[in-house]
Amino acid sequence: MSIAGGLYKALLRGKGSGCSAIQLFTSNRNQWKRKKPTEDDINAFHRTAETTSVKPVAVHASYLINLASARKEVLEKSYHALLDELETAELLGVPHIVMHPGSHLGDGESKGLRRVAEAISRAYGSSKLYNTTILLETTSGQGTNLGYRFEHLAEIIALAEYPDRVGVCFDTCHAFAAGYDFRSMESYKQLLNEFDRIIGLNRLYLFHINDSKSPIGSRLDRHEHIGKGRIGLKAFSLFLHDTRFAHLPFLLETPKGRDPKGKDMDARNLQTLRNLLKSAEKK
Repeated sequence: MSIAGGLYKALLRGKGSGCSAIQLFTSNRNQWKRKKPTEDDINAFHRTAETTSVKPVAVHASYLINLASARKEVLEKSYHALLDELETAELLGVPHIVMHPGSHLGDGESKGLRRVAEAISRAYGSSKLYNTTILLETTSGQGTNLGYRFEHLAEIIALAEYPDRVGVCFDTCHAFAAGYDFRSMESYKQLLNEFDRIIGLNRLYLFHINDSKSPIGSRLDRHEHIGKGRIGLKAFSLFLHDTRFAHLPFLLETPKGRDPKGKDMDARNLQTLRNLLKSAEKK
């Protein structure tokens, strides 16, 4: 949700779209420069969270953060940006930070994964005050991006000095584009068994629930409205009705805007998911 006009506005926008939980950026996602929230900003955020009953479950880290980079300047900027994200999330009381693992830029996956783990360890080691968990997001694998295989995320967690403070955010569009299939009951079970074997389902804290414009294995990150892409409604129904995930947040990152009748697309996608949930409950 957009924070235009103040951090607390994200909660109001979430309420207006019918959300019970939201994810937000705490600054411009494409700029290094960031403004730290004032005491008034923080108080307004907490008050609005209480009055709207919308739960802020995750901060999405800046897209510029690349902890896998071999370039020292970029790595240092990324590290300090992560510290800022952790500090802000702590002040706002948001439990998770969703972060793309980063891109090795041709230096090799193994070196990139190690740098990510080292930066996370350094960040948590710099202070014992952080209550926020970093969630590594599954990626589509465009270019030299890391995180498109479960093994990548498992390796970062294994190498990190504070593994209990690192989890996973599963993005359906990204995983599908990376080559993971879950459109049938058989492939869904296989996917979750593989995730559990390699990472562990106890590490899964959050879902980004998005359809995909691009075909399976395309390695292209192209989000689509629920049921309008290559994944289809059945796959989303399988996730929604899996009792193992009944306690986890499901967050939309589908395209913003309005339909031809003027209805907010977030509200429309939410309704599609809720209809899937209701249809199985009646059976």
